[in-house]
Amino acid sequence: MIGRLNHVAIAVPDLEAAADQYRNALGANVGAPQDEPDHGVTVVFIELPNTKIELLYPLGDNSPIAAFLEKNPSGGMHHVCYEVDDIIAARDHLKSTGARVLGNGEPKIGAHGKPVLFLHPKDFNGCLVELEQV
Repeated sequence: MIGRLNHVAIAVPDLEAAADQYRNALGANVGAPQDEPDHGVTVVFIELPNTKIELLYPLGDNSPIAAFLEKNPSGGMHHVCYEVDDIIAARDHLKSTGARVLGNGEPKIGAHGKPVLFLHPKDFNGCLVELEQV
């Protein structure tokens, strides 16, 4: 059901410093910051030959990333995103296996302009999982 790894997301306390580190220390191709108000984050994507890294920074006080950074002030891995061909079929299959879909269970449009869903980390070995329809 899942396809390729789309990205690994890392919450960061300083978006500009983190982007500079990937750009200057690692020589990566770093995109521009992009606000995602529906998700309460500002994101920067780092393009790698085989996947992407998504840097996450809180957009507003109610951002889920603000809460994450309160618990993890240095930042850290937030989620992994896998591609799926049909997000509704994937959601329905996962729910039939007992997996919990976060929010109201309906896909939202993610940072790539495609439908996304998040799965409860307690159902996936402590890892928040994002699914993105391709």
